[in-house]
Amino acid sequence: MKAIRVALSLFVLTATAALAQSAAQKSFDQLKSLTGSWEGKTSQGKPLNVSFRDTAGGSALMSEIHGMGQEDMITMFHLDGPNRLLMTHYCGAGNQPRMTATASPDGKTITFDFLDATNLATPDAGHMQRVVIAILDANHHTEDWTFATQGKELKQFFDLKRSELAQK
Repeated sequence: MKAIRVALSLFVLTATAALAQSAAQKSFDQLKSLTGSWEGKTSQGKPLNVSFRDTAGGSALMSEIHGMGQEDMITMFHLDGPNRLLMTHYCGAGNQPRMTATASPDGKTITFDFLDATNLATPDAGHMQRVVIAILDANHHTEDWTFATQGKELKQFFDLKRSELAQK
């Protein structure tokens, strides 16, 4: 009888550990729910298209931003171990800032803050500093981008709806 209790306890502990997800994994799964095409407007009212695509066997999520002038931009999201979600933004400014994620208590807002960057000439050279993605529902999300340059911040806000819904 004691052996059965021990075995049952080990099974429950193993099953619980397998079902538990880190905050980083939950945030990554939330971002993956954005897979597809999105339409919206920039802060200046210009049309914008954003797409999200699962890649690398599900280990990365790629976002492509079209409509920001001549430079389209790509952002890659991925886990770095079980407890850290990173993004790398391939910017029209020619550098690649990396940012780490934190999630709001309800899990619907994910904030990425600057960690470091490649190809950044000086620390005050222009680069993306922060990105806040708010998933309002399955068909509506916002992205709030902050670009830092020479001690100043420039903001760009995108209000996006799934492409098939934006046309209705």
